[in-house]
Amino acid sequence: MSGGSSCAAIHRQTSAGLIYSGVSVPLEDKMPQTSPFPAMYGSNVYNKNLYKAKEEDYEGLYYHENNLVSGSLEALIEHLVPTVAYYPDRTYIFTFLLSSRLFIHPYELMSKVCHLCVDQQRLTDPQADKARVRKIAPKILQLLTEWTETFPYDFRDERMMKSLKELTHRLSTGDELYRKAVQQMTQTLIRKLTTLSQYEEALAKINSSVTDRLTVLKTKPQSIQRDILTICSDPFTLAQQLTHIELERLSYIGPEEFIQAFVQKDPLDNDKRCFSDHKKASNLEAYVEWFNRLSYLVATEICMPVKKKHRARVIEFFIDVARECFNIGNFNSLMAIITGMNMSPVSRLKKTWGKVKTAKFDILEHQMDPSSNFYNYRTALRGATQRSITAHSSREKIVIPFFSLLIKDIYFLNEGCANRLPNGHVNLEKFWELAKQVMEFMTWKKVECPFDRDRKILQYLLTAPVFSEDALYLASYESEGPENNMEKDRWKSLRCV
Repeated sequence: MSGGSSCAAIHRQTSAGLIYSGVSVPLEDKMPQTSPFPAMYGSNVYNKNLYKAKEEDYEGLYYHENNLVSGSLEALIEHLVPTVAYYPDRTYIFTFLLSSRLFIHPYELMSKVCHLCVDQQRLTDPQADKARVRKIAPKILQLLTEWTETFPYDFRDERMMKSLKELTHRLSTGDELYRKAVQQMTQTLIRKLTTLSQYEEALAKINSSVTDRLTVLKTKPQSIQRDILTICSDPFTLAQQLTHIELERLSYIGPEEFIQAFVQKDPLDNDKRCFSDHKKASNLEAYVEWFNRLSYLVATEICMPVKKKHRARVIEFFIDVARECFNIGNFNSLMAIITGMNMSPVSRLKKTWGKVKTAKFDILEHQMDPSSNFYNYRTALRGATQRSITAHSSREKIVIPFFSLLIKDIYFLNEGCANRLPNGHVNLEKFWELAKQVMEFMTWKKVECPFDRDRKILQYLLTAPVFSEDALYLASYESEGPENNMEKDRWKSLRCV
């Protein structure tokens, strides 16, 4: 049996943590953690059985230098399930729950886990040894707690909730301690799912509000006189409010959405492709849409003023906002603002730009320069991440990555490495690396915004009407006339619409 990796990056694991490029990262610092079930078993149980000598290998699992690198899907599922003498390492739990959805629906995985728990521990037997149940119950509840805490959106599926209720009912029957633990876990899960539904409703309301106001703007252009400078003239305050929006939207993205966005049909699975029957990555998509909205809002605010002096003042204002975003660690808003200012309807306004002091903008563009695979940005991101790790205040903990690039990195990692090895085994080495990237994001998204909210500014940023690309060009040509035949033709066609 060959366990060679198809990825260029080699992942090694030690009991101290993960090792990447020779740098050891403590597991407790990097992995999403949940509090252990009341201390009814020692913490040494967690890591005890992850590293087995070769003669102890489970059938269907392959270890290289005592590290699990691949396995059949069934063996990996069995490796997830606790026993009286074993609890899976938390790194493995996160990695497998994250990546398994490329091969099996979460509700099917839950069903298999429940089946293994019930069968292995003979929980259907009314005469089951109560002492044995007491030993295994906290471990199974801990696994379920890890699942519901880290991947709560899986449980929007009624089939998941059904399996969860059936298994927890078996564990909690006749024991008050377990019954309370199950109740607490279930209540926490329901709260999270309720909050998600409220967030989705709020997003839908915001989107409908934007549509209505845009219709008003088209029919009565003078009826909406406000612009960004009348709402907020302080760059630092606006950068803070942008950070509020970024962190709120980040917080609702489930780790599984990064995987589900790229799900392909598993060649060893004859069923239809996973997740075709429900929204796969709606919160991730909403966040990408926010980036696009902010870019268009910036371009709209610059192109709307009639006077050149006013347009130049708006450009300089957004340059200052972008610089404050950089200082905060909000790279996503920074890149959205730069993108808006580099849109053709804005960049062509040469007379306007002639009145702008562009030195600060040049520095920001240099920081986000895409050459050498965004080397400058990645250096700045590492600096912000290091600051976050050693932070003494909430403000220093903020790291908001340039999100489109993060998705691109995960996409290429997913595309560049095979999900399965030639022998049909799941390529776990690939998924260790994938999990590493996603769990870093998990750390960033948990940061609470330390700045005061300004409802008026937030409302404007989220609902102010923005121009379409054609409307931006039309406004741009009306501010500074067409310079060549191509622009003249375009202006003429836009005015005829």
